[in-house]
Amino acid sequence: MSATPHDLSEHFAHCIQIFGGTTAASRRLGIDERALRRFMNGERPISARLMQDTAQALRALIAEAAAADAYITGGALEE
Repeated sequence: MSATPHDLSEHFAHCIQIFGGTTAASRRLGIDERALRRFMNGERPISARLMQDTAQALRALIAEAAAADAYITGGALEE
């Protein structure tokens, strides 16, 4: 069973929220905020490439968060 365009738009909108909203996602993905809103609203179709780019950017965000966690838990912020 494949995802419907509506399901894909909802999933994409959730990904945008994980980035911290359209402004942050726009910077990370290099896509205009208005275009992102159109994808989320289902006004524009979401391509496989857009989802791949989004997944790659989310993986980068995860890596940054893991590095920050390692820095913090490694005692770097202790006084």
